[in-house]
Amino acid sequence: MHYNRNSDLILRILEDQEERSLEDEEIIRLLLEEKLSKNSSAEHSNAQTISGRAADAIARFVGSWPFILLFLTCLLGWVVLNTLLLKRAVDPYPYILLNLILSCVAAIQAPVIMMSQNRQEEKDRLRAQNDYKTNLKSEILIEELYNRLDALSKKQEEIINMLNEGQGMRG
Repeated sequence: MHYNRNSDLILRILEDQEERSLEDEEIIRLLLEEKLSKNSSAEHSNAQTISGRAADAIARFVGSWPFILLFLTCLLGWVVLNTLLLKRAVDPYPYILLNLILSCVAAIQAPVIMMSQNRQEEKDRLRAQNDYKTNLKSEILIEELYNRLDALSKKQEEIINMLNEGQGMRG
């Protein structure tokens, strides 16, 4: 019977640990009642640590136009101030201190952005897993509906054949 394969899949999907055999109607009822999809964003947000939230916030800010504009303004301000102050400049023309600061910023930014990307990857994995479970449930339900329609069509053909045979006997 094709329902045994579906029963096993459904039991696995629903994470039912006890061994039991389900009737067809019970399988459909369980599938329809059990909500497989989860809000992966909310689930992931609840599991966030303070450092993870900070990494996300920093990555969001660093990847924005306000940050780029602020950064360019600071760079231009540094260059203009150190160029105008020639004799008393903190960082004269080759701007070695500015290069050091920029290298330090890049060295800190890269790991923070990577942490945020790793967290986004985990969120995407949860979303994909959720989609898979939902699609599997839909596939099983559609297959079950198709099998039921097929069974109804066969019954209908049997009834039509019986009616035709009955009319043939009268005629």
